[in-house]
Amino acid sequence: MSTDVFVIDEAVDWQDLGAGVRRKILGHNDAMMMVRVEFETGAIGPQHRHPHVQCAMVEKGAFDVTIEGVTRRLGTGDGYMVPSNALHGVVALEPGVLLDIFTPPREDFLA
Repeated sequence: MSTDVFVIDEAVDWQDLGAGVRRKILGHNDAMMMVRVEFETGAIGPQHRHPHVQCAMVEKGAFDVTIEGVTRRLGTGDGYMVPSNALHGVVALEPGVLLDIFTPPREDFLA
């Protein structure tokens, strides 16, 4: 299953994840998935791991990003890469947005 080749942001609904975090699945195919995640100040993307390779870009805001015990403060335009099964998480230091790309797609996000 896949989505259209063009994504119109305003046509995609937000999913409220609670605790000041929400996401939009912007598109996916059999190989990858693109997701926008919005955080309120202080919201946490808890430490977790998954088999997917993930890359992300800070669209807006500032985050403390931790990958395998190493924390870096990232701001608008910065990005990071998460290897498969690496322990990682984020803390929003101000209102912010991350653009995440996963390969393969996160089937758990589609359930």
